[in-house]
Amino acid sequence: MTIGIGDKLPNATLKTKTSDGPADLSTDEIFAGKKVVLFAVPGAFTPTCSMNHLPGFLTHNDEIRAKGVDTIAVVAVNDIFVMGAWEKANEAAGKILFLSDGNGEFTKALGLDIDLSVAGLGLRSKRYSMIVENGVVKSLNVEESPGQAERSTAEAVLEQL
Repeated sequence: MTIGIGDKLPNATLKTKTSDGPADLSTDEIFAGKKVVLFAVPGAFTPTCSMNHLPGFLTHNDEIRAKGVDTIAVVAVNDIFVMGAWEKANEAAGKILFLSDGNGEFTKALGLDIDLSVAGLGLRSKRYSMIVENGVVKSLNVEESPGQAERSTAEAVLEQL
């Protein structure tokens, strides 16, 4: 079953890269008492993710935060080292929280997993964005195809804030 508007996010542990190395972050640490924009990509460094989806959240970072957003985070079913390299390559440190869902446990619990084995990618996340307040989904924008970024863009999120 796919998570919906009004649902509480499932408890999960994700990883992020810190100056001391990989660190665990619980969903409570990320979302409790905060307004968070979370977007997900099928894969770091993939063309649509790197050229169309992530850049909007960097460009509109200040505008999104001006709407009362505490954190902008991106999650992918990639390992923490890939996510860290993607953050560095996009000079996004301090702007976007990069989260690794290496085994896809969070993604599966949301019901937003997709099998991209046909493209040699295995289990991945559908492309989506959501606004989460204190762990509860307030808006959810899921793309029909992993190769498109239209419903889940930073611009779409700005309209919903």
